[in-house]
Parts: sequence; C-alpha cells; structure tokens
Amino acid sequence: MPNSNELLNNIVGFVEGVARKEAREQVGTDFSEQKGKTTADIAKLHPKRLHLTVSEIFQDTPSTKTFRLVNNDSVNKGQILPPFQAGQYINLYTTINGVDTARPYAISSCPTQREYYDLTVKLVDGGFVTNYLLGEEVEVGQTFSATSPMGTFYHNPLFHGDDLVFLAGGSGGAPARSMIESQMSKNGNRGDKVNFHLVYGNSYENDVIFQDTFRELADKYDNFQLSEVISRPTDGYEGLKGHLNKELLTELLDGDVTKKTFYICGPTPFNDFCVGQLKALGVEDKRMRIECNGPPKKPSCLENWPEVVSEQDEITVTVKGRGQFVAKAGEPLLNSLERNGYTVENACRSGECSLCRVKILEGEVFNPPESLLRKSDKDFGWVHSCVAFPTTDIEILY
Repeated sequence: MPNSNELLNNIVGFVEGVARKEAREQVGTDFSEQKGKTTADIAKLHPKRLHLTVSEIFQDTPSTKTFRLVNNDSVNKGQILPPFQAGQYINLYTTINGVDTARPYAISSCPTQREYYDLTVKLVDGGFVTNYLLGEEVEVGQTFSATSPMGTFYHNPLFHGDDLVFLAGGSGGAPARSMIESQMSKNGNRGDKVNFHLVYGNSYENDVIFQDTFRELADKYDNFQLSEVISRPTDGYEGLKGHLNKELLTELLDGDVTKKTFYICGPTPFNDFCVGQLKALGVEDKRMRIECNGPPKKPSCLENWPEVVSEQDEITVTVKGRGQFVAKAGEPLLNSLERNGYTVENACRSGECSLCRVKILEGEVFNPPESLLRKSDKDFGWVHSCVAFPTTDIEILY
C-alpha cells in the first residue's frame, strides 16, 4: 500500500509545485522591508496634521470672510491638499491670547480642485475664535495647523438618492456651496440625474453668503433650484420672507417631501427648528442629514437641565493629579479646559467624533442630545467634553 508521499507525488503538478515553492523560499521575503509603507501611504492621503498658509482673504459679506489656505508642509509645500468629500470640514488650530484652541470649519471650495481649501467664517456674537479670525490680526501669509478633512455630512448616492434638498441658514451656505458645485460639476456624467434644491434662510438681504455664486448656478443648471428666504427684511423687500416652516417648505418643494433627502446646516436653533418642521411633514429621520455647528448656545433651555442650576453658577473642576480651576456651568467643559491650559484632542466640537472624551470621576455634567454618547461611555462615566456642561463640582481624568 503506497504511503502518503507516494500518493502526493502521483498528483499532477504536485512535484513541480513543491519545487517552485522551495525556489521562492530561497529568494522570498517576510515583507519586513515593507514595514511602515502602508502607514506612510495613508499619511500622504490623510495626514494627521496639515500645515497651511493663508494665500488670500475675501470679504464675502459685512459679517463673513473666506480664507484661502494652501499647503505649507515642509515636504509637500505648494502641492495639492488631501482629497475630501463635499460637505466635510477641517479643524483649524490657533492660539489666542495664550489659549490653545481649535474650531471646525466646513470647506466651502469644491473638491474637484485641491490646490487650496476655502474656509468661510461668519462672525458669531461673542465668538472667541471668529472674532479673532475676522479681526485685523489674521493676514495673508499667516500659518495654521489643521486636521485632515473629516465628517459624515456629504452626499452618498447609494443611500441618499437623487432628489436632494439643502436647508441652509447663514454659515450653512459654506458646505452647501461645496456640495452643490460638486454635484453640478458632474453634469453630463451623473450630476445631471441629481435634482438639488437649496432653500437658503438668512436674517438680512445684504448678508447672504455666496449669493451671486448660487444665483449663477441656478441660472446655469436646470437641475439646481434656489429659494432665498429673508427673516428680517427691509421695507420694500419683494423676495420670500419669514422662516423655513412647514407651510413655506410645502409651497417651495415639488413632489412628495417624504421621498426627498434633506441636508440641514446652520446655527443649532435653526437646525432644531427645521428638523421639527420636517417631522411635522412626515419626513423620517433617515432622510435628514444634520451638520451640527458646535455646542448648544443656551443649554439651560434644553430638556433635563437641572432647574436649580444657572448657567452663571461657578463650578470647581479638578483634573486628577494636575490641578483645578473654576468654570461656568453654561460653558462647555472643553472650552474651560483649554482656557486654563489643559490640552484635549478634539475635532468636531459638536459631540460627534468623540476625540475629546474625558472620564467623570466625581460630580455631574449635563449631556445634551447631540453628545451621541455610546452605552459604554455612559456605563463607565465618559463624556464628550466639547458638549458637556458641569452642573456640580467635578473631578475628571483624561
């Protein structure tokens, strides 16, 4: 009876295969020379930090500027920037009066070119960073560091379909411009199959970001429709007036609104209002894509805020083994940490990315709905510091 080796040797091609295997072992590799190559390739497409220089500054409206940023990396200076999806943002790092901080800003330029990113910044009353950026200190030639593009606020053709509506309020025009220009640039390919309607709400008719750009796109493309709405018009204004309520949306939007996909971006109260109006019209959550613009401005007005706590109450924050400081209950924990010299990694500052998580060892914090805490976070005391508000004295670890 033949043994196993004799049986294998009788299989057609087995002996030749073994010979080839042995030959390759003599000149083969364990791929150790490739160590780090994949990481380096990924870093070229999506580096952890970008080094950017302001090449131009545009005054878009009385309250808004666009900063054009080019690559200033010592290795890739002047070269194209990482790719991004229209609607994504970068987190811009800066130091103001000795405080290291950062803010996310949507890229308003179109992803079809990557020689620069445009960041469009609208002044916020009392805004720490926007007042700095829109002041006189930031000039052409100034350098910043930033994250690579990130975020989930973009068009996914497999899930979002081809009947799209963008509800924008004020600064929400920035990602709208990028997304709409990106879709329209595909005309003749796939873009001509996408119907895009921008309903753009602003307070004043002389403060509409990218007004000329949107009007030119509406004139050029049959599949892009623009509706401009002013909530505080001057006497004699003849355009659409008021807010984006369900009655106005029903009037403006053709067809079954429940079959459309909605992108919503603006100040937090604007987003919340639009979501409520769409739900009243029967639009499901899965058909609404919402881009948050930072923490809630008045957390004490939200459900479950402790009635006995005022936003002006002073709270002692202890960082285990590193010191303590006093903060206001109505100030996001991340802001007060930065203001007192504690650096916490962050990106979205809206409760989504979870990079700024800290562990609550003692005390209580208020977590608004946008904090998007996971079950494991809640079970083990982790919070997203960018949208966490201390309501008692607390001790944290990070």
